[in-house]
Amino acid sequence: MEVPKSHPRHISLVTRNKIVECVNKGITSIHGLIAQGRGEAFDYLIGEKTTSKAKKQIKKAAKMLVKAKHPVIFVNGNVAALVPKGLVTLSRVIPAKLEINIFHKSRKREERIKKWLIKHGAKEVLMPKKPLVKYIESNRRFCNPEGIAKADVVFVPLEDGDRCEALIKMGKKVITIDLNHLSRTAKTATITIVDNITRAMPLLIKEIEKLK
Repeated sequence: MEVPKSHPRHISLVTRNKIVECVNKGITSIHGLIAQGRGEAFDYLIGEKTTSKAKKQIKKAAKMLVKAKHPVIFVNGNVAALVPKGLVTLSRVIPAKLEINIFHKSRKREERIKKWLIKHGAKEVLMPKKPLVKYIESNRRFCNPEGIAKADVVFVPLEDGDRCEALIKMGKKVITIDLNHLSRTAKTATITIVDNITRAMPLLIKEIEKLK
């Protein structure tokens, strides 16, 4: 679908189309469409712009990621659909490992996300292997021993609250991007950036580049 740039909802519709495209490619779960719609609703409430508070949180997140000894970036279907190049760039500038972790179990989809990230420039993408995340029973408990098991700082945008709580209990610092400031993730994370990931990611990368 071609969206005219003159359309008042141009950015929102283009973003929505990215999710739909990746559902059709088998990268994003169909449930991701619901999550995207919920995020759009909260984005309306903040005027679809990055707030001054979000910019402050982005600066804090950049400092934490740069200082981290073993930072890891977790990737789910929606994040892979919305900012694949941003994820790859972020992993390079920190530097940090990319690790796939999805809620709805599917090895085929995990493999497709991996290929999608490699297509966008990733050199290495870790896959979930063992149930090393404590305190949860969902598919998110599976992770890579070289990723989350060693991580001291975990970047988990568009996150599920149960895993965020679990990571905090495990003694790890968590950074998230979540438009819903009322979610368990937003309330639990060490640093919460209340913003649209498509706006926040370039700002986070720019801030890290300044610090580096």
